[in-house]
Amino acid sequence: MSKNLRGVGAALITPFKEDLSIDFESLKKLITYVSEEGCDYLVVNGTTGESATTTLSEKAELLAFSKANNPKNLPIVYGLGGNNTAQILENISKTNFDGVDAILSVCPYYNKPSQAGIIAHFTAIADACPVPVILYNVPGRTVTAISVDTTIALSAHPNVIALKDASTSMDQAIDLSKRVPADFLLLSGDDNLVTPQVSLGYQGVISVIANGFPKEFHEMTWAALNGDFKASATLQRRFHIFDDLLYRESNPVGIKKVCEIRGISHARVRLPLIEASEGLGVLLEEAMKAEGFL
Repeated sequence: MSKNLRGVGAALITPFKEDLSIDFESLKKLITYVSEEGCDYLVVNGTTGESATTTLSEKAELLAFSKANNPKNLPIVYGLGGNNTAQILENISKTNFDGVDAILSVCPYYNKPSQAGIIAHFTAIADACPVPVILYNVPGRTVTAISVDTTIALSAHPNVIALKDASTSMDQAIDLSKRVPADFLLLSGDDNLVTPQVSLGYQGVISVIANGFPKEFHEMTWAALNGDFKASATLQRRFHIFDDLLYRESNPVGIKKVCEIRGISHARVRLPLIEASEGLGVLLEEAMKAEGFL
């Protein structure tokens, strides 16, 4: 199972029409684009997919549509997490997991649970979920972080197979790489740290940038996985400016603007996010031209 999730997972955006309903035509175009350009699997309804503002029925529609419009039959990871454990367990019981390879479950936000609470939360999810669980540590959004010790404790659960690490901490990455079991998958959640994290033993990335640059990000990641760190680092440096720009007005505002420039989908987002400013759009387009992406 975990070997299927090596490489690049595209953390798919959710395109919207003018009335802010889901634009499934553009989503199909995006899935085809990232699949044909080399992404190894699809991540549906993650943070980048604006899961905070999609309804339960929309989440189910997004999953069903992605399964039905998966031209290369890539593995699918489904975002299913939150800060109400009982609600997540209910959602698990109502989800059709046919065609789902794993779920991505974020560290509980706002409640600020203890590490013991985080362990109890994810243990309940892993016990109930019929497919494997990927932990998602993103303290920049959740405030509370999944500690290294907690990750090690949870890695002992047979249904917890991986961690998406968006902590931005290389010290933590080193510690994790020394301590996790050999069959536990470490995945980068920081697009600008993929090359150095792979050098420590990480097995790929769940990527925001892959929505707009799947070919280049696939080449960069697999160069590192195949031991060619010089080639990987060369590509990693090309994305350094992008990684800063993409988050200036919050995610997925920046990457949605990139996808609009690419002609894939519109840059619309749902409140409380607002669409990329004109200034950010100019900077993104200039950076794409400067790096030879346009």
